Amino acid sequence: MYKYIFFDLDHTLWDFDTNCSLTLAELYETYELHRFSFSLDSFIKTYKKINAEMWDAYNRKQLSKESLRSDRFKKTFEELGISSMEVVPLINEDFLRICPAKGSVYPHTHEILSYLQQKYKMCIITNGFSETQHIKIATSGLYPYFTHVVEAEKVGVAKPDKRIFIHCMNLFNTHPEECIMIGDDLYVDIIGARDSGIDQVFVNRRAVQHHEKDITYEISCLSELRNIL
Repeated sequence: MYKYIFFDLDHTLWDFDTNCSLTLAELYETYELHRFSFSLDSFIKTYKKINAEMWDAYNRKQLSKESLRSDRFKKTFEELGISSMEVVPLINEDFLRICPAKGSVYPHTHEILSYLQQKYKMCIITNGFSETQHIKIATSGLYPYFTHVVEAEKVGVAKPDKRIFIHCMNLFNTHPEECIMIGDDLYVDIIGARDSGIDQVFVNRRAVQHHEKDITYEISCLSELRNIL
């Protein structure tokens, strides 16, 4: 039934949690953040929480790219009770340089992509920023599996806007019934694809509770795609 697969990148293929944690650990040591009396664990948990909240606001068009990039470390330090912000610009710059160059992907990523590549044409659709996404894809060895990388910044619209899904279908000269979207974000990837008439696979690794009844498939590991595709 399907001929084309659209994949999300961050949190679906590229292991943001691992790569982010490794980067924050480096920064914690480099900038001797122990002197501020918060632990590495607190630093990682606080940053990830704030980053997720800000990305959600960005995807809902409630926050600009500039605010997202410039304010997430500032807000992290504030929540950790630190008023001294002299290291924030330096940490932010180093994070943007170091994190995309980390190459960890989720278990079974290369195995399942190699399997799918034999049967389908595939592309990545990402809301992530252009200057970092290609570094992630290259470093993690994902380029050979995909015919296109569709970046929201370059298209001018982002998931869940149906226009980016239409753009991807036009690249393949196809229609919704021949496509399926695989992603981890219920709002951005799954509902966005569903509203565009495209079947979906919700990669729900954390067993997030939800009330959406019209999701085509739901899995907890990429290896389960063999049972679907």
